[in-house]
Amino acid sequence: MAILSPSILSADYMHFHEDMDRTKADGAKWLHVDIMDGHFVPNLSFGYSWVKAMRKITDLVLDVHLMIDTPIKYAEEFCKAGADYLTIHVEADTPENIKKTLELIRSLGVKPGIVVKPKTPASAVAEYLPMVDLVLVMTVEPGFGGQKFMADMMPKLKQLREMLDKVNPSCHLEVDGGVDAVTGEVCKENGADVLVAGSAFFGAADRAEMVKIIEA
Repeated sequence: MAILSPSILSADYMHFHEDMDRTKADGAKWLHVDIMDGHFVPNLSFGYSWVKAMRKITDLVLDVHLMIDTPIKYAEEFCKAGADYLTIHVEADTPENIKKTLELIRSLGVKPGIVVKPKTPASAVAEYLPMVDLVLVMTVEPGFGGQKFMADMMPKLKQLREMLDKVNPSCHLEVDGGVDAVTGEVCKENGADVLVAGSAFFGAADRAEMVKIIEA
């Protein structure tokens, strides 16, 4: 059974509290929170104060994705703000600092995760797989919502599932980018068990039905 993690980049910010309540009522159990710094990716979004505010209004799992340079500088603040999962990009720092950041996140009682961009091979995260609770595969170039799903990432997704099954079988394998009812099935067939959906969820005529389809 898969988990849907709706991306709040596509939420209604003018009625955010109500939208989060509705998201829970629709059956979602997670929320995906994209943090962008304008450097690692060419866009800006939220800071840790936004995560802290979200924590006050929802008990859904906060799946926080740091698309920022040198995440070791900011990881503690996001952990203290209320993240349940905190994922960092393997491309965002040195291998030594990536390990230190994952260890720091774990020490603060938050579940660490590692992310790979489309052009990054699965081998780049191999040494971190025993250390994490979630691996995120980007199926679009990170930074903007509403992009087209990159089906050519499926061999990498499948490879990562096979790698995880050997060293950390309980680890979640998540996909973010262009996920809808159709592409979500393809992702699940290739080993994903957490699917991030933004516009496909928040723009759906029947959001509760979307949750049922993705999580079937």
